[in-house]
Amino acid sequence: MDLDAYVAEHDAEWRRLEQLSRGRKLSVSEADELVALYQRAATHLSVVRSRSPDPALVARLSRLVLSARAAITGGTGVSWREVGRFFTAGFPLAVYRALPWCTGAALAFTAVTGFLMWWVSGHPESAAAFIGEDAARELVESEFAGYYSEFMPATFAFHLWTHNAWLAAQCLAAGVLIVPVLWLLWNNALNIGVVGGVMLSYDRGDLFFGLILPHGLLELTGIYVAAGVGLRIGWAWIAPGPHRSRGRAVADAGRSGMLVAVGLIGLFAVAGLIEAFVTPSPLPAVFRVGIGAAVWLAFLTYVVVLGRKASKQSKASLTS
Repeated sequence: MDLDAYVAEHDAEWRRLEQLSRGRKLSVSEADELVALYQRAATHLSVVRSRSPDPALVARLSRLVLSARAAITGGTGVSWREVGRFFTAGFPLAVYRALPWCTGAALAFTAVTGFLMWWVSGHPESAAAFIGEDAARELVESEFAGYYSEFMPATFAFHLWTHNAWLAAQCLAAGVLIVPVLWLLWNNALNIGVVGGVMLSYDRGDLFFGLILPHGLLELTGIYVAAGVGLRIGWAWIAPGPHRSRGRAVADAGRSGMLVAVGLIGLFAVAGLIEAFVTPSPLPAVFRVGIGAAVWLAFLTYVVVLGRKASKQSKASLTS
């Protein structure tokens, strides 16, 4: 194939296609012309690749075909409408649908945590068995409070964000197996229960709750949401329901899990900021806890109100 002659023959078409692909609003006739030229350019690219694969020409035609395709399909850029829909419908709906599982996980493991606190605080020897007597004394005297001011707030917030996001990701990814999620929740309950029990046994419950509640309400809620959604994925495999295969049921639950995973990134960012800046602040404990409680209640209201609304809209669209 004479490459120079081929370029000379079709160069005007390619230039016109490039002009139409620049993103301006097209008329109906121009849009039809764009589609026709895009199809011809794709054919030209195929011909050049198979007969005379000149690298420069292949690169030019590849870029041209990709830009034309983006102009025809609307591109792959971020749509602020879709971003808004995610936060007003997608994420709250996914959490709302898994709310029974999230609530069950929260109630069960909060009860386990409370029991461990009660047991360790009432049996001081158990604290020594768990972490050692000297370690328990150091925890009460300095380590527990010092943990929240050991690092620079920005660095601490980033560390907390990534740690909690990773824990949530584990709950979601391992949900289909169920047992790993329960194990992760047990370890979390054990850690908080033992530390809380030690603090209570030394009559420092005010310090413990004053430091853990400001961020803990939102942070633990995020963990329980991830665990509940993960367990829902696992249950979809065990009991897929009528008219659905196990694969289809797990895929549907998994898609909801992906929405939740993305939404929890924001939740844990907020929780990390509270833990890094509010928890160790010199504000009175009542104000610190009040800030944490307000953010936590705002999140619950957000999920219930917008999730219920999106659920109703979804059911209405299915029946219409």
